Amino acid sequence: MTEFRHYPEIAKLGAAHLYTPDLDKSLWFFHDILGLHITARTDTKVYLRAGMEHEHHSLVLEAGDRARLDHVTWRVKRPEDLEGFHEILTGNGTDVAVEPPNAEDGIGESLRFQMPSGHKFRLYYDVEKTAVADADRSVLLNQPYRSWHHGISVRRIDHINLWTTHDPLAQHEWLSDNLGFKLREYATGPHGRIGGWMSVTPLVHDVAVMKAGPQETTPARMHHLAYWLDNAQDVLRASDILVEAGFALDQGPGKHGVSQAMFLYVRDPGSGHRVEIFSAGYLIFDPDWEPIEWGMKDIKMALAMWGPTDYMPHVDDNIMNTTTEA
Repeated sequence: MTEFRHYPEIAKLGAAHLYTPDLDKSLWFFHDILGLHITARTDTKVYLRAGMEHEHHSLVLEAGDRARLDHVTWRVKRPEDLEGFHEILTGNGTDVAVEPPNAEDGIGESLRFQMPSGHKFRLYYDVEKTAVADADRSVLLNQPYRSWHHGISVRRIDHINLWTTHDPLAQHEWLSDNLGFKLREYATGPHGRIGGWMSVTPLVHDVAVMKAGPQETTPARMHHLAYWLDNAQDVLRASDILVEAGFALDQGPGKHGVSQAMFLYVRDPGSGHRVEIFSAGYLIFDPDWEPIEWGMKDIKMALAMWGPTDYMPHVDDNIMNTTTEA
């Protein structure tokens, strides 16, 4: 019998590393308002995670001269998958840097590389599971932090939405061929693929890669980072908390057609980074799932079944503005 060798797999989205020109104001937003918990900090960086998360962090805020996405981390399923992905990536011509364990961010040996779009990724398996102080610990043995600990109390990281001036179809194919992402839903326009929603989990998307407009000054941008809440009522509660704190909601609340999820968007006042608060939606368990195509006649329904639609791309040039640099 031929010896079976498994294909390396990504388990889940790990974290986003964001630069901000006003670290104090960004920290106030993500900690006090969104309800993330601080797990570690230095003079220039803060590591945070949500109430259901066990790993060291799902967000890094770092002081910088401008707002931008530095990189996105992904956890692989098995330690040996790092070697497997290294073989696949280098075999396909991708430059890969192997990095030793990092005591500061709690991540073990990792691989760093970038997509053809220029978006930077990091793969890891070993990661610190940071302890929770007794005063903050949930009575639930399967949950690190007390429910509704502070602020909106988002539960976990959900997905990241990336934008590129390159052909989105090529990026989707690269993610599939090199990292095993599956295309779940996609949108097409008169000139081809506008964007697609892809995942390695039963979520409709762990990552979306969309077409940015020709006005962009760099080829790689982040449109938003999403955190998840349990249900639609929690999204409405989050809207109240944000407005009471003086925020004008960027968009929402509303319901997406793609994913069928409830959403609202809000800006970090320290950086301008857009954050989506996300809930509900459907899960995919079918191994033979066929990607859903949304054409131009369906694009409004795809992006907003109901709720505000002025954040959507124009049908003529497929532009969605106000992304932040990667």
